[in-house]
Amino acid sequence: MKRLTSLLLMGLIFAATAAAQAVIKFDKTAIDFGTFAEAQPQTAIFTFTNTGTEPLVVHQAMTVCGCTVAEYTKTKVMPGKTGQVKVVYNGNGKPKGYFKKVVTIRTNASNAITRLYVEGNMTIKE
Repeated sequence: MKRLTSLLLMGLIFAATAAAQAVIKFDKTAIDFGTFAEAQPQTAIFTFTNTGTEPLVVHQAMTVCGCTVAEYTKTKVMPGKTGQVKVVYNGNGKPKGYFKKVVTIRTNASNAITRLYVEGNMTIKE
């Protein structure tokens, strides 16, 4: 009986500990730049909130090419607080027309990986 009680207690402690974690929630995950000239780099700001109960840490923001650069909040984001991911697209010298780029965000949150998208239609240099 003691063993069963100990196992139940350990299970409850584990469940309570597992429930205490960071959760990242973005206000939006896609931004459309519309139509713009090649000479005009575009910037998107993605805002996120830590809706969990533990501090949130963004480990990495990976882009798919050199034309897309991402910067992100480097400090811990406490529960209820916000952070940002800034994405700059510079298509100078790249193929013209429609594009869609992905930025993969890696965190310590329960939803550890989030994908953000920027898209648009780049015209020739003006």
